Amino acid sequence: MALSRGLRCCQRVFSWIPVLIITTVVLWSYYAYVFELCLVTIRNTLEKVVYLLVFHVCFGMFFWTYWKSIFTPPATPCKKFQLSYSDKQRYEMEERPDAQKQILVDIARKLPIFTRAQSGAIRFCDRCQVLKPDRCHHCSVCETCVLKMDHHCPWVNNCVGFSNYKFFLLFLAYSMLYCVFIAATVFQYFLKFWVGDLPNGPAKFHILFLMFVALMFFVSLMFLFGYHCWLVAKNRSTLEAFSAPVFVSGPDRNGFNVGLRKNLQQVFGEDKRMWFIPVFTGQGNGHYFPLRSQSSESHNPLLAHEDMWEESDEGSEEGSLVEDVDPSVTIEMEE
Repeated sequence: MALSRGLRCCQRVFSWIPVLIITTVVLWSYYAYVFELCLVTIRNTLEKVVYLLVFHVCFGMFFWTYWKSIFTPPATPCKKFQLSYSDKQRYEMEERPDAQKQILVDIARKLPIFTRAQSGAIRFCDRCQVLKPDRCHHCSVCETCVLKMDHHCPWVNNCVGFSNYKFFLLFLAYSMLYCVFIAATVFQYFLKFWVGDLPNGPAKFHILFLMFVALMFFVSLMFLFGYHCWLVAKNRSTLEAFSAPVFVSGPDRNGFNVGLRKNLQQVFGEDKRMWFIPVFTGQGNGHYFPLRSQSSESHNPLLAHEDMWEESDEGSEEGSLVEDVDPSVTIEMEE
């Protein structure tokens, strides 16, 4: 037991190494740009002031979005998807497997669950003891079920999912902007140092290396950001792109695709003025998502059911939101 705790503690410490690497590179880039380029190399005062102002705006937005991506806790299923004390007692006291399955089926009837496991069974996490909402998956690193889980990102040491997916996208976007601005403004001085028009000194190393690092990170981020833009347009997560979600009718990669505009609104919200600010503006609460078959309805079911899924301190039960689940469906225990 003590060994297991020690290994887990070491794992948590080492998981911060990628974040430390990114932070170190960014802090060095700040020093190289502000001090070695703007304060030491550039002689034109107006150019220096403009560069510093724009740079600090880009740096501030990058740091803000990176902070939100790291420290926004993953959203987890609410109590209505957990086994209540009475249900858990009934489930544990029941010895017949079929009766246990029926107990879980009865619970699922009250929940807006449309997806199934690959076998066609209702998805149940035996570690968290919850019926998994649509698009929810268990993260073995965070040791919890995460709503609309996209992936676990080591560079932010956090699960990217419903609660911080917008922040992660903005982090990629502002990282690209940060790299582009640095490369564009450093380029002329990079050439001057390269051909020898500027004297050798400590600034030369920083500016030459700053150019290469900015271009290298920009190319990497460009492909990653482009991929996630495509996922948002199709309303898919990274996990769903590799393994199509399964519905009662079978697997369907486009099951949650309700059109480009509504797909964007699910992540960024309806107010376009807030799209580029790292403040949560997404629709719903992560427990229910409209299906492509429902996109023709006049109302948005994602918003229509939002108030119905607020957690109640009194533990009151909600009425059924979806059609009853077929009792013949089995329950699959997933790790």
